[in-house]
Amino acid sequence: MSTHTLPVQQEMELLRFTTAGSVDDGKSTLIGRLLYDSKSIFEDQYESIRASSEKRGEEYVNLALLTDGLRAEREQGITIDVAYRYFATPRRKFIIADTPGHIQYTRNMVTGASTAHAAIILIDARKGVIEQTRRHSYIASLLRIPHLIVCVNKMDLVGFQEDVFDRIEKEYRTFAEGLGETKLHFIPISALLGDQVVEPSSNMPWFKGSTLLQLLETLPVTDDERQEEARFPVQYVIRPMNPAYHDYRAYAGRIAGGTFRIGDAVKILPSGTPATIKSIERYQEVLKQASAPMSVSLVLDREVDISRGDMIVAEGKEPRQTQDLEVMLCWMGEKPLQINGRYLLKHTSRELRCVVKAVQYKVDISALENRKGEEEIKLNDIARVNIRVTAPLFIDSYSRNRNTGSLILIDENTNATVGAGMII
Repeated sequence: MSTHTLPVQQEMELLRFTTAGSVDDGKSTLIGRLLYDSKSIFEDQYESIRASSEKRGEEYVNLALLTDGLRAEREQGITIDVAYRYFATPRRKFIIADTPGHIQYTRNMVTGASTAHAAIILIDARKGVIEQTRRHSYIASLLRIPHLIVCVNKMDLVGFQEDVFDRIEKEYRTFAEGLGETKLHFIPISALLGDQVVEPSSNMPWFKGSTLLQLLETLPVTDDERQEEARFPVQYVIRPMNPAYHDYRAYAGRIAGGTFRIGDAVKILPSGTPATIKSIERYQEVLKQASAPMSVSLVLDREVDISRGDMIVAEGKEPRQTQDLEVMLCWMGEKPLQINGRYLLKHTSRELRCVVKAVQYKVDISALENRKGEEEIKLNDIARVNIRVTAPLFIDSYSRNRNTGSLILIDENTNATVGAGMII
């Protein structure tokens, strides 16, 4: 590779997207098709899956084998966890979160979709909108994913009929009226044959829209994190052992929102102490400014008592401090949520104990209804709850900042993550 191409590649835009659908809707085949048709796999990989497909007696090269990497998964024909895939085209880099379709793995979708710019919702053209379609779409909306790409797959099995696609699009739009401001896109595809995935389909001349890859290459990637108020949760205090640097102190972490510049007036929470940014450092490089989600070290103009879990914020644009939280909670624990149960809560770089005080309602995703009075929250349920923490947190609403507006609950006995929450 010639050296002059490196800066261009480094500046390429990155789009993160997630895929979701019911079992056998063709997610793995679609991702395999994207990787193969965009020339993002090696020839020997293709030959390997071609041989595997032949051995299994399959009529086509089974591109799903590209993504179902575990032998046990191949034998059972299922995908059971979030798998991250990377590929690039001349226009953009991509990270795919491939999430399971089974209803019992809703928690995996929450994990995979939490940082996505877009979500691909697969619908089997023969089945139309089903409960899993509604569940995955609701979660994508809850996570405030800006774009929902509804791919009506297996169009080859319904004769590439326009009226089948139109009927499913109409049914989905009716359901999606309750989802909020998410932007919808609809594409008819055959992941197996490649129709309308990377190349336009000659089988569907009636469809005038872009291919899936064209859409993924041109979706606007909003830098929401950079527009937010400046937030810097401190992860580590750097104090060199070398006596020559006895006056040096820096605060390392990952910017959770906004932009910090040298000379900015900031405030340290919870003490409220004011300071000015003297230097911004990354590795051995000094920067004039840094934006989310960069990992940097900040040096201040004065000595301040700061420790892990404190937050450096833009002066005059402080987050809310509170011990009482209202949260949309996706329950991930095998055991049901215990009301008045004690959990460990992790928020940015802070960990502290909390109590779940009450369940306001449980969400019936199928009907998009809130059911009050239902307090038993089991695996994969989503509910609005009240949480009390042992010390004030510095929070924004999830709709304002995904980083300072999200949290996880941990079972102290098992150290397992049992809940993922979005602060209201």
